[in-house]
Amino acid sequence: MVLKRRALTKFLVLVLPMAGTISLPLAVPLLMKSAGIGAGVGLVLAVSCLWFAAMLRFAEMPGHE
Repeated sequence: MVLKRRALTKFLVLVLPMAGTISLPLAVPLLMKSAGIGAGVGLVLAVSCLWFAAMLRFAEMPGHE
């Protein structure tokens, strides 16, 4: 199935908040258990920055089509 650009943007607007909300709290404790607290904090910083940038990139702004 090939998604057009508009459909892909709508899909990402739907999926990004849910993906970040679900995956980050699951990944951090698992990494902290195996690699330590520093690695968990580093993961939180890296993923949060990337997630925030993706949310800004795919945000639906009024009047922009």
